[in-house]
Amino acid sequence: MDQQSKILEGKYPAKAHCAKVASYLQTRSANAAGNAVIYLEGQKTVLIEDNDEPRPFRQRRPFFYLSGCSLPDCHLIYELSTSTLTLFIPDLNPDSVIWSGLPLVPPEALERYDIDACFPNSQLPARLSSLAQKDSDIRFYIKDIPRDAFLSLAQTTVSTDTKLLHPAIDECRVTKDSYEIALLRKANAISTIAHTAVLHAIPTARNEQELEAAFVAACISNGAKHQAYHPIFGSGQNAATLHYQHNDQPLSARKNILVDAGAEWDCYCSDVTRTMPLSGSFDPDSRAIYSLVQQMQFTALALLKAKVTWETLHIRAHEVAVQGLLDLGILKSGTAEELMKERISVAFFPHGLGHYLGLDTHDTGGNPDYVDQDTMFRFLRIRGEIPEGAVVTVEPGVYFCRFIVEPYLKDERTRRFIDEGVLERFWEVGGVRIEDDVLVTKDGYENLTTAPKGIEEMEKMMAGGC
Repeated sequence: MDQQSKILEGKYPAKAHCAKVASYLQTRSANAAGNAVIYLEGQKTVLIEDNDEPRPFRQRRPFFYLSGCSLPDCHLIYELSTSTLTLFIPDLNPDSVIWSGLPLVPPEALERYDIDACFPNSQLPARLSSLAQKDSDIRFYIKDIPRDAFLSLAQTTVSTDTKLLHPAIDECRVTKDSYEIALLRKANAISTIAHTAVLHAIPTARNEQELEAAFVAACISNGAKHQAYHPIFGSGQNAATLHYQHNDQPLSARKNILVDAGAEWDCYCSDVTRTMPLSGSFDPDSRAIYSLVQQMQFTALALLKAKVTWETLHIRAHEVAVQGLLDLGILKSGTAEELMKERISVAFFPHGLGHYLGLDTHDTGGNPDYVDQDTMFRFLRIRGEIPEGAVVTVEPGVYFCRFIVEPYLKDERTRRFIDEGVLERFWEVGGVRIEDDVLVTKDGYENLTTAPKGIEEMEKMMAGGC
């Protein structure tokens, strides 16, 4: 058994996460140093409108982070003074057993989860009231529930804080422990199988949706029943739309397909993008752009380590893009320094270099500034230094999106930097993005993504190689 499997045989470290959040609260609030309690509600069962079927369930990520429980209609209490974690689960309903079978019961929950106690939900109000009556100075840290509704549930008028718990959990989620990293490795391993399945399916596929089906089928057959996000299968010029959603267009007469898709494993996400040639090999223009994006990623990864600023990597990727577009003749009439100052590369690389990854695809703690007036930084999902133990995506791209590029061609100040004649050749390339999930270490990084991305490697696989 490999190390990853050994780690995942254990319980999700909910109590360690609770302690991490408690420490954050205690460093920022004197009230948390005394008898304080964290209270969270899990996602509730919600019926589809005008229907008796429930909506697809997705556990609230803060709740999962502090419990490891992905069941609906649950609650948790964490007592900071005793480091005690208590989970409350739905009561047994005989009528629902007829349709859905026996639910999880408290003794089973104690075996499954890293908790100290488990009770049915019917005992929750009494437990909250007991905690409040035991200490008049107790303070509850709550999230996503109106204060009055909580006080009614607790049948008390205790002090509550509705503001600090959310940022506390968000910040603590940035750095990952060994169990979380193992979950991310597992999600990536399944995504590698699925991306490989897409490569093998391309020669006979006729529509984007067939390739999406191949990806999702590979995930499900390997135990990952949920996608981390809506898959993106954009062929031809559809690849120039960053979050293309339709996945239903024919593949004929198109050069490439951009596949941005990732499996989810036990609520943890992978986020992997590959750009693949639909003919089995890249044509010269597509190969040139793909090689440029590879160089952008290699350059950013070479700089990545703990305490480096994300802006530094992002700028360096843009510098590589500018020089590459100059070499191809798409950009002209200026030095690389001048083109960087004019932000011309934003027309072809409009998004940020990546984002944090974990329980959410665009994970918490990045502190973006979406009102930044500098177009090169406006869509960065991470700002500032990257800590050791964070997992980030590194996903540079070059796109030929008419909606984005054409305003630059109409602006007298910027049009002189773009050779429209050369550009005309590249519209059908669409867009190229390469994205890997990367663990940041003290002196560098570890790439968690192993999906094929080398030009020769992908072309060989599509030709029937291993």
